[in-house]
Amino acid sequence: MIVLWRVTTRCNLACSFCAYDRRLGFPRTLVDPAEVERFGALLGAYRADSGEDILISWLGGEPLLWPGVLALSQRLRNEHGLRISVTTNGTTLLRPGIARAVAETFDEVTISVDALAQTHERLRGWSGGWTKLAEGIDRLSTMTGAQASPLIRANVVLMRDTLSEFSVLCDRLADWGVKEITFNQLGGRDRPEFYSDHALRPDDAIRLRMTLPSLAARMAKRGVRLCANDSYLERIEATAAGRPIPVLNCGPRRPTVFIDEHNRIACCSFTQDGYSVPTHTVRTVSDIAALRARLDAGRLANLPAVCSDCPSTQVFAKFGT
Repeated sequence: MIVLWRVTTRCNLACSFCAYDRRLGFPRTLVDPAEVERFGALLGAYRADSGEDILISWLGGEPLLWPGVLALSQRLRNEHGLRISVTTNGTTLLRPGIARAVAETFDEVTISVDALAQTHERLRGWSGGWTKLAEGIDRLSTMTGAQASPLIRANVVLMRDTLSEFSVLCDRLADWGVKEITFNQLGGRDRPEFYSDHALRPDDAIRLRMTLPSLAARMAKRGVRLCANDSYLERIEATAAGRPIPVLNCGPRRPTVFIDEHNRIACCSFTQDGYSVPTHTVRTVSDIAALRARLDAGRLANLPAVCSDCPSTQVFAKFGT
């Protein structure tokens, strides 16, 4: 089971495509760490009882700005046998001791990198960020030791105006020590005013598909896994063409559950307003065992409109090859 948990809506960057852009004036939320630890301990008990591998993945905002995230993650990992990952913008990696602490805490570290040099800095509102990011990832990738060996992944948001840089960007990421590369197409739900001018068009999606086989082969020779599953590419092509892909029964295809900053558990981040389960109502190992079936049944009983054109990357095997 993979538990995606958005632990904060705070962020220190200004990305015009993101709902958590620091310039947006709305109250920022932090989850209660005590409830996270209680629920995480329950997941650990379920893991011990069932033998099922559990990965908790912190999302944001910027999750490394969540106070106490490193210590809490270490306890969940060391005391409860959970695997822990984080998706970060990389801004904290050059702070004293952070790269080593991150390496010793997480099983996976996903770093958001969208384009080359000044383009990335412009998109993220981070002057000098490219050089800092390069140094931070390099520092993280050179950590050694029994507990200092996380998978370092980069995730790229693809836009029509950055697609031409993607191949070179992959080479730079490999130079920095990244071992896995994933990508998302730009989504339009968070910032529709940005989406119209930057979203992939049908010819962009076709060009991406044609580029990927040779690029994946080149990355593989460098020891880097480029995730580019055919089902995922079909989802990107359909979005670019305005062709819906309905998915009514996503359970067998979706390895994840999603928890938001208000501790609401849902099938995914797109369906939480239609049906969700508060974490505080999940009290036993049996509750954890029944959780995914409970979520699927609740969603199907009042099917959200979004399911008529499923945008969930996990359902379409984003991490496949």
